[in-house]
Amino acid sequence: MSPRVTVEQDGHVLLIGVNRPEKRNAWDRRTIDEVGLAYDRLAEDADVRVAVLHGFGDHFSAGLDLADVWPAIQDDGPDALAGGGAYDPFGMWKPPVPKPVVLAVQGIAFTLSIELALASDIVVAADDVRFRQLEIGRGIIPFGGATVRATTQLGWGNAMRFLLTGEEFGTEEAHRIGLVQEVVEPGRQLDRATEIARLIAEQAPLGVQGTLANARVAQRAEQERAAAEHLRGLMPGILASEDAAEGLQSFVERRPARFTGR
Repeated sequence: MSPRVTVEQDGHVLLIGVNRPEKRNAWDRRTIDEVGLAYDRLAEDADVRVAVLHGFGDHFSAGLDLADVWPAIQDDGPDALAGGGAYDPFGMWKPPVPKPVVLAVQGIAFTLSIELALASDIVVAADDVRFRQLEIGRGIIPFGGATVRATTQLGWGNAMRFLLTGEEFGTEEAHRIGLVQEVVEPGRQLDRATEIARLIAEQAPLGVQGTLANARVAQRAEQERAAAEHLRGLMPGILASEDAAEGLQSFVERRPARFTGR
């Protein structure tokens, strides 16, 4: 079986590429595990100083491959996103990787794509990106960090606008609210993200890692852990609801969901 994720080293930069373009790079359990293992290499290899996470093809990711991941979510809750490595790419359910990650996105960037952007340190986006946090329309809630981080990183109103409506928004809006740091023409996002990663790799490694660690204490610390535990407690009831079952069924049948609040 061919890997879902490619891992290439370019000097001190690790290029991590999700390679399921035929599925719009939807993340199944194998993809989650393989990205997690790539993050382990980023953390543990002294010759690697920074990573670039990207997706092959026209789209960064359509989100989770629900047909594959849903049973794991029902069994394990949000921990299903933590993967098989020591470090969690979402930095929610296991420790975050201690080295910087630059994210390059293009095309469709739904659900977990936004959560990976919030978990990454710098985001470069093509100007054609379509962002959407659409869990609310499937009878569930985001559980990869959007509810935990978006309000503090992007502002309350900006976060609630896309979290509570499930509306699609583009790169211009993502840049305005701070989800994206740089916008480039389509096809340039990976090259530009790699250029930024190389600049980071030229700096003193201990200084970079220390800056990242200290900034995370200021930004996240106890409030993020408390929010994560609150989310862990919310998930079982929501996943067991009739609305969650209807959301999944409507996704499979490709029709609008009919929610009842039960």
